[in-house]
Amino acid sequence: MSCPSPSPSSSSSSSSSSRFFRSPGARRSRRLPLALAAGALAIGLVAGCATTPPPPTVTLTAPGAAAPPLAAGRTEVLWLGQAAFRITSPGGKVIVIDPWLRQNPVTPPAYKQLEALGKVDVLLVTHGHLDHFADAPALAQMHQVPMHAPADMNQTIGVLGILPPALAPRFGKGGTISPVPGIQVTAVRAEHSSVVVWKDATTGREAVHPGGEPVGYIIQLENGFRIYHMGDTGLFADLKFIAEYYRPDLVLMPIGGHFTMDPVDAAHATREWIKPRFVLPMHYGANPLARGTPEAFSRALGGATGTQVLALQPGGRATFGP
Repeated sequence: MSCPSPSPSSSSSSSSSSRFFRSPGARRSRRLPLALAAGALAIGLVAGCATTPPPPTVTLTAPGAAAPPLAAGRTEVLWLGQAAFRITSPGGKVIVIDPWLRQNPVTPPAYKQLEALGKVDVLLVTHGHLDHFADAPALAQMHQVPMHAPADMNQTIGVLGILPPALAPRFGKGGTISPVPGIQVTAVRAEHSSVVVWKDATTGREAVHPGGEPVGYIIQLENGFRIYHMGDTGLFADLKFIAEYYRPDLVLMPIGGHFTMDPVDAAHATREWIKPRFVLPMHYGANPLARGTPEAFSRALGGATGTQVLALQPGGRATFGP
């Protein structure tokens, strides 16, 4: 028997769809012995196309548009401007990343009130700059949920009394945690900087404190779908290793330039190294120095890459499912 060959536009999506349905521990599995692998191949040939799951689909919803109730087993990614996201997992868990909302000029007014986010099960911060960290302590206190951030950044947070130690756990690059059942988060390298600027209550003046090393996060959801939030980063060659080892399905990628990759850099990382099924541009538009746009990114990326660019406006949603 033979299976239909994938079309050029779906050649990379077939491998991505298999990643979408893999088990959470798949990346640590060992290579099968040759005989067993041959047997598995034979079984696969017999089972053929009937057992191959369909690739994940994506639906985009514009800001302000009524979003239908999230169906069971689907994933929703809501972009709130800059690097802030609210992710609702297939199991209904809510993950908030880099919440800079109340002072963010591009965050929709509906989300300027932190209560509008609803429940928060997992809270992640990539580094100490205020456009990623500003509203995280308030959310941690509001929901009594730990703020997971680079280890030395949270050391500073605890020493300054911004959060109690129980809400500022230390967590470093290469470490993997399971903050709630079914969700795994791994901290990976980002090429950037990190400080914590906080007002001294005794002097009324802002002071600069160590912010640890910046990170990105590989977030694996209950169904194996992997999201790579890159944080703020420039190009570095280990992006290729991160992609090959963790195999993300969706990448949340900075494109604004000046402080991070610009559209040309981001296109190179996407086309040559990471090669995900989906990429969602972020970290542009909130600062006049970050001039990159999704249109410039798409032009630099070119066609026939196998990567779908999801160009959202702040408040827009991308919903993924089988």
